[in-house]
Amino acid sequence: MIFRLFDVVFAALGLLLTLPVLVILTLIGLFDTGSPVFLQQRVGRNKKPFVLVKFRTMKLDTAHVASHLASSSAITPFGGFLRKTKLDELPQLWNVLKGEMSLVGPRPCLFNQQELINEREQRGVLNARPGITGLAQVNDIDMSTPQLLAETDAKMLAQLSVADYFKYIFMTVAGKGSGDRVRK
Repeated sequence: MIFRLFDVVFAALGLLLTLPVLVILTLIGLFDTGSPVFLQQRVGRNKKPFVLVKFRTMKLDTAHVASHLASSSAITPFGGFLRKTKLDELPQLWNVLKGEMSLVGPRPCLFNQQELINEREQRGVLNARPGITGLAQVNDIDMSTPQLLAETDAKMLAQLSVADYFKYIFMTVAGKGSGDRVRK
């Protein structure tokens, strides 16, 4: 319950404080791809679908697949900047505010990532709200290794403390973790 309170307070503050940045990134994104916001259905808590909101980092005609299955040639120059700085994740604060996500939790996967869904289901990971960051993300574990990711997510959820919650957020903001891998 305390984590949800933190989520609401920090997501609302984050959206309010970064509003000028969000506007600027949206305008630049309009020139970059013509469609700066990326919406994608993801697996939410208890396998309930929700629409994840991010800044677009790839060309418009890129297939909707997990990042590790996409080609790096699909990433625009501005998209590369957004991914490197993790600014592409800022719009997800809206998902957090709505209660679809948490600041800290397992990264939400796509419904076509059945192996990861199965691994997470076996470990009870899908009972939690998906998050913007977590233990796996700050340790460079992404969706290309479904079993390891599900194990790491389960470990994080079983041991998550208030200190860990803030630690994962600060590590992410400080640049720890490389985000989802993209094929070369």
